[in-house]
Amino acid sequence: MKFILIAHDKEGALEIRKATRPAHLAYWQDQIGARLSYGGPLLGADGNPFGSILVVEAPSEAEARAIFEADPYVTAGLFEMTSISAFRHVFTDGNIVG
Repeated sequence: MKFILIAHDKEGALEIRKATRPAHLAYWQDQIGARLSYGGPLLGADGNPFGSILVVEAPSEAEARAIFEADPYVTAGLFEMTSISAFRHVFTDGNIVG
């Protein structure tokens, strides 16, 4: 089953994001294909990131939560708010897939 994480950064946390980004990318690089379906930053009108969206494949919400909680952005305290929900992939590149 797929799960989506939607997270919003703490106010003024851009430096935490920048400093932690290499570890964050390395962590998710190891998950590509096995667990990570896709993800990326939420961008403000100024082009700066203010949050993240990640979609993972996991057998349960508890396991998805454990995967997300091991993300260096999470362990560094970047996020003010996070939500995790089951997710069904329906559209891709203009096509209905599910």
